Amino acid sequence: MSEPNLPMEGGCRCGRVRLKISAPPLLTMACHCTGCQKMTGSAYSLSAAIPSEGFEVTKGEPVIGGLHGLTRHYFCPYCMSWMFTRPEGMDWFVNLRTTMLDDPSWFTPFIETWTREKLSFAETGAVHSYEALPAMDAYEGLVKEYMGRG
Repeated sequence: MSEPNLPMEGGCRCGRVRLKISAPPLLTMACHCTGCQKMTGSAYSLSAAIPSEGFEVTKGEPVIGGLHGLTRHYFCPYCMSWMFTRPEGMDWFVNLRTTMLDDPSWFTPFIETWTREKLSFAETGAVHSYEALPAMDAYEGLVKEYMGRG
């Protein structure tokens, strides 16, 4: 598993919204839930939990899309690329869709979630798999393990 070269930059498909990452991910993930399948048009979504202080939109203004609920999913208002999510009640990180990065080649999902909803052919190679979400008290250990991997 390679390390990202910081800072990292990225943007939506059309380039009208750009972002910059200056902190390493806390955790990398693949989500198999049917919501992510529908929002990506794929078998799962890929993301990295970036500390909020290490995340910045540098160009454009993303808009909220998806279900417009307490968890805010941000999209480019022009090309409609799903760029990042700010989960409700978890302001310390931004869940960045890693394919928005100019160079996502370092990315490998460390955990995969909602495997009970996954498509039968979808494999990610994640180290840890969960039928739904990990228990809240498991995240601290997962982050420590991810940060300490070698």
